[in-house]
Amino acid sequence: MTKPSFFDLTISDLADELVAAGHKKFAATQLFEWVYDRKILDIESWTNVSKKCREWLSETYSFDLPKVIFHAKSYDGTRKFLVQFEDKQTVETVVIPARNRLTQCISSQVGCAIGCTFCHTGTQGLKRHLKPGEITGQFMSVSLWLRENVHEEERLTNIVYMGQGEPLHNYENVKKATINFLEQKGLGLSQRKITLSTSGLVPKIKMLHDFPPVNIAISLHSAKNDTRTELMPINKAYDLQRLFDAIKSIPLKAHRRITYEYLLIAGVNDTKSDVEALNKLLDKRESKINLIPFNEYPGSNYKKPSNDQVLWFMDQMIKKGYTCTIRATKGEDILAACGQLKTQYEKLNLWDQSVEIRKIENSDAQA
Repeated sequence: MTKPSFFDLTISDLADELVAAGHKKFAATQLFEWVYDRKILDIESWTNVSKKCREWLSETYSFDLPKVIFHAKSYDGTRKFLVQFEDKQTVETVVIPARNRLTQCISSQVGCAIGCTFCHTGTQGLKRHLKPGEITGQFMSVSLWLRENVHEEERLTNIVYMGQGEPLHNYENVKKATINFLEQKGLGLSQRKITLSTSGLVPKIKMLHDFPPVNIAISLHSAKNDTRTELMPINKAYDLQRLFDAIKSIPLKAHRRITYEYLLIAGVNDTKSDVEALNKLLDKRESKINLIPFNEYPGSNYKKPSNDQVLWFMDQMIKKGYTCTIRATKGEDILAACGQLKTQYEKLNLWDQSVEIRKIENSDAQA
């Protein structure tokens, strides 16, 4: 019989389990510090934990992490990892370097049910939700990989739920994982270092008052219902009126704004009328617009706009009083950019010759 994963537990869950098994409640803090803070998974190394407790842990829980089975490095320093879970399902997760931070793009599902027409992940459908420990496990596995293969001081500083899947479709598991990301006795990330992105699952947006107060990003991509429905079938069920009614219920801390992700696609949503529609829809005081030039992938029906068109669109929004930025496209040569992730690598001949490919261990995944 498979043991439950230690990584599915919050510190509160663990404390309850310890007490129920006759151990001291404070051991939960010690265990989180060993596992998450120090990232030492050898139970016998936990010198301040009683032998009896260590034996119980070993018998009761699995401390296995997702396996890194492939790694690719882009010319710009972005790294893409294929990680495999116990049932052999896989997801991709991406590490993006920037000044003073190293951000991991985390997946929340194997595949995705939303079916956005511009997204590579959506072409495979939804296979299953990830468990809390499989979500935090991506962070743990990649952290250990970086420590062992890059530098012992290499540290992930930020996470964004912008990998495979719709995070709010897997609400409870993502919530539990986020609690562990924020736990000060464990991974200890701050609320401002975590961003939750959603395509607009209205019933779950209305539940965000009960979610840890992290940054919120909305995948908008059009301020016109017909265009948004073409790009995002979820708009049929939750159109812009219903979406923005729900957004009003999101509790925002002082000086926080909602980020609206806007994927610019040539000839689809990059015109003057799109600028006007966006200006009419958004509140300048509570909105930040992040423009994302479309990242093409094999088989995509859409095209990337010119750099001049992207700059023009940003300039128009800034002139109207918005904070508007352009997301730098990183990892495009290894299909690691926004919207390009899938559960297995594409054929390597699609990639630039400068890409470093490393197979970490044998896998059933197709290269």
